[in-house]
Amino acid sequence: MRRLAVLFLVLASLIRAEPAVERWGIFEAALAGPADGNPFTEVTLTATFTQGDTVHDVTGFYDGDGTYRVRFMPETTGEWRYTTHSNRPALDGRTGAFTAAPPSANNHGPVRVAHTFHFAYADGAPYRELGTTSYKWTHRPAAQEEQTLRTLATAPFNKIRMCVLPIDRPDAQRFLPFAGKMSAWDTTHPRPDFFRHLEERVGQLRDLEIEADLILFQPYSPEWGWASLPPASEERYLHYLLARLAAYRNVWWSLSNEWDFNPNKTEADWDRLFQLVQAADPYAHLRSIHNGLKLYNATLPWATHASIQNGAAVLDPERAVLYRDVYRKPIVFDEVKYEGNIAARWGQLSGEELVLRFWNGLVAGTYVGHGESFLGPPDAWLGSGGVLRGQSIARLAFLKTIMATLPPEGVDPIDKWQERRTAGKAGEFYLTYFGTDAPAAWPFVIYRDGPNDTTRDGLSFQVEIIDTWNMTVTPVPGTFTTKKLDAHTFEDVDKKSIALPGRPYLALRIRRVANSHAP
Repeated sequence: MRRLAVLFLVLASLIRAEPAVERWGIFEAALAGPADGNPFTEVTLTATFTQGDTVHDVTGFYDGDGTYRVRFMPETTGEWRYTTHSNRPALDGRTGAFTAAPPSANNHGPVRVAHTFHFAYADGAPYRELGTTSYKWTHRPAAQEEQTLRTLATAPFNKIRMCVLPIDRPDAQRFLPFAGKMSAWDTTHPRPDFFRHLEERVGQLRDLEIEADLILFQPYSPEWGWASLPPASEERYLHYLLARLAAYRNVWWSLSNEWDFNPNKTEADWDRLFQLVQAADPYAHLRSIHNGLKLYNATLPWATHASIQNGAAVLDPERAVLYRDVYRKPIVFDEVKYEGNIAARWGQLSGEELVLRFWNGLVAGTYVGHGESFLGPPDAWLGSGGVLRGQSIARLAFLKTIMATLPPEGVDPIDKWQERRTAGKAGEFYLTYFGTDAPAAWPFVIYRDGPNDTTRDGLSFQVEIIDTWNMTVTPVPGTFTTKKLDAHTFEDVDKKSIALPGRPYLALRIRRVANSHAP
């Protein structure tokens, strides 16, 4: 027995104890290994993490200067153990353990699809997407990047779309992703400083509770050669990127911006890359691809949601909702043209026009993305980050407060008889948006949402008038009680109407009074 006890102590001493990491945080094991030859391609490193019967295999990566790293995002609390596997003895069979502690207050885990058309964090908290785009903000001078982060800290956005690979001219870049030169990149030698910089910025976004929607490829600036990398180079890049970044809870993967503008790839190529990302990500982060003129088939299983460029679709909620019917997944209109004053057709929306698109998207049960393209200086937010100048920002912050009052499972379109202007949860919550119409009154009417709708006579509701541009919420005195009008419609028992101020961009929030029920 004494010998067994001594053996146990010896074995326990070989298992390195690590400090606690919070659930959905990042555990990292740094290992010293060989630096000769090409460690990026000649050395393999994986690790198996176990907790009881739960097993996760993750891929490690070379971080330069003889240092290898393995990162892991624990999705449950408690003790985790790991063992490394490598074709180099110095990295093989290394063991350790750490404890995953409960998450901190602002850590809700990665975002997942929920309730078919919506999103939620891993802990079940609703995630109501309100995103922006700044393609190359992490490729700018340090002072400008810090300014972007300060702007985001006070902006309403909880997601930002951003390119991983550079677009600007090479002499404007502080970091380059690979050895080699323009259009002749050596993807067998990634530059760790480029990826460390990206990780730092993704981590800062995480601390601001902002999702990083990482655009993995783009067809722009052909002199860089990103659109024409051979398949083996693409795959090396993706494997290295995912090994480094998949453990960050706030990443989303966007395979490309305007995928159909790349003349060097077929739809089958994008299918292959999608499946590679899906297989290489142990945590199943959200995956999409952004279109130019041709839509990608987002019904395919490796696409978790649809990322769509279509400004016209959200001019009319009835058109926007068609995408839900086709894809049966969350719909994010990531590009609906931009607020700005440039000559290009896509960059000259007024603030009113952009906010209109957000509200139309909301009552269609979809999500809409922001962007700005004002002539500088400073540079336009869309490309370079920095500061926000548009009139829409305050109105989107106001919209965010309205979205916070939605049912936790999200809102879905209800009234197909009224041009899809209302979304909600039938019998409980309704949000009606009038857009550019300017009604002076509205008769209290709510609609049934199919055979499972339990709306009935005798339910009482309170109504508020929302001025989406002037950012006010005005309660309507009294309550409204339902009485069936026909097979699809309920009106107030006294046929009351609501007086409205006769301005555009008004909405109504209609909420059932707690405990109201038919007598």
